[in-house]
Amino acid sequence: MARPSGRAPGGKAPASRSSGTSKAVIPQLAWDAVRPAAVVLVSGTETVLADRSIRQLRDILKAEDPSLEVSDLDAGSYAPGELITLASPSLFGEPRLIRVENVEKSSDAFLEEALAYLAAPADDTSLVLRHAGGVRGKKLLDAIRGGLGGGIEIVCAELKRDSDKFDFVAAEFTAARRRITGGAQRALVNAFSDDLAELAAACQQLLADASDEITESIVDRYYAGRVETTAFAVADAAIAGRHGEALGLLRHALASGADPVPMVAAFASKVRTMAKLSGARGSSGELAQRFGLAPWQVDRARRDLQGWSDEGLGRAIEALAATDAQVKGGGRDPVYALERMVEHISSRGETRGVR
Repeated sequence: MARPSGRAPGGKAPASRSSGTSKAVIPQLAWDAVRPAAVVLVSGTETVLADRSIRQLRDILKAEDPSLEVSDLDAGSYAPGELITLASPSLFGEPRLIRVENVEKSSDAFLEEALAYLAAPADDTSLVLRHAGGVRGKKLLDAIRGGLGGGIEIVCAELKRDSDKFDFVAAEFTAARRRITGGAQRALVNAFSDDLAELAAACQQLLADASDEITESIVDRYYAGRVETTAFAVADAAIAGRHGEALGLLRHALASGADPVPMVAAFASKVRTMAKLSGARGSSGELAQRFGLAPWQVDRARRDLQGWSDEGLGRAIEALAATDAQVKGGGRDPVYALERMVEHISSRGETRGVR
């Protein structure tokens, strides 16, 4: 069975990512760089990425041989002998993909038989082991990471940085051979920053329903009701100095049920990025790598900085900290605090801040 190289989208070989455990001697690859191997350990807490990775592996193997035989096991309810039965050569010699879930809940029988299997993996068989974290099955994981079975590890850690979520959105559209603008990526991540499953579902809905290039206006049309999107729209208007528009958007968002806390967080996110890039020199790509941002974020922050001074940024950050404390219970009127914050940001830090 031919084995693809496992290169990431765009053709570049992915950098190995640590799983946070003892040093592994097998390749540790990103979720979107999965490739066939005798044993594929899919580790990490991010279920969405793990599901994507396992599905991608199945598609690769199906493309190699449409007769692929796919079987599923649950390590938690495993019955002795199941693995060796599924891995045994079939009558017509079809290649096999055996997917095992809940390895972190493995029965003793599964752990014992999986370790025995690693010593002599079956020919033309890919064994996928999904382990979502925890200490159960550590001996099995250590054996795989130590090289027994000749496997690879796909690390599906939680995506915490916005730049990682932008990469996820880009990969979704690249895989579907569709175009999405930088602004649309930002709008999607802003709208679903707290739930990767919802972000993935939103990408799939846009891919299914929208036939043209995905732009920010299309995302707004679908998901304008999301609080995070509204919050960033308020922040964009205020940072650009459009006080009346920002105040109107703020009041509309609050009337629609927006929470003041994520509203302040949206402002803080943008102003912090601006502060990082204030005075920084270099190309968008260089600065993006230096600060852990996407190139379009660098370009947007540079545009946002027009008209701002370093002193104004400093005062804005102080005002945001004060507003954050007030909307979290330190003040009597969070709405008033938000309106004062919008006024202060709209003046680019030149008016008196929130007290």
